[in-house]
Amino acid sequence: MATKTAEGAEAGTEAHKDDETVAAGTTEEETGAPAAAEETDEGGARTPSEEGDEPEGAAGERVPSGVGQGAGAVVSAALGLVSLSGGWIGTVAGAREQLVGQLRTSTGASVATQLKEVYGDAWHSTALWAGLFALAALVTGVVVLVRPAFGVPGRPQAPWIRSVAWAGVSLGVIGLLLAVLKYSDALLGLPSAG
Repeated sequence: MATKTAEGAEAGTEAHKDDETVAAGTTEEETGAPAAAEETDEGGARTPSEEGDEPEGAAGERVPSGVGQGAGAVVSAALGLVSLSGGWIGTVAGAREQLVGQLRTSTGASVATQLKEVYGDAWHSTALWAGLFALAALVTGVVVLVRPAFGVPGRPQAPWIRSVAWAGVSLGVIGLLLAVLKYSDALLGLPSAG
């Protein structure tokens, strides 16, 4: 057995390094993956953040990408636009109420009754559906805006998501106001029959 000299210490260190290299080579062969997963692009291996579809946080947990919030913001703005234009459902509901009013009204009914049954109920039905779409736009936009408060701390919401969500909330408020005004006959009420 050799005494501890400087040469012996260096030989022991080299032997220890060789053991680590062999151990690393063994894990590489067993797992089929490189021992150093974070090689640069020169080595040809991809880093773990490049391999995954979603970004990972510092602790290895998945960080939300914000796709759901973006989709919610766009849906909110679309619902707000539908509430202003009336949409297909509001048009169909209005036409249905107009047909029902024509069937219920007798030919000998007064003009005021005919106006109310044929046109007034159809107008209110259209306003009701517009109000429902406006309310849905308003709720969806608010949910998107308050979602970061319940999400990952320190992760800000993308500016475009906030902008589109605010647009949806604004369109929802305007649509809801117009729907209430139309339904209460304060805006474009039925003409008087007299």
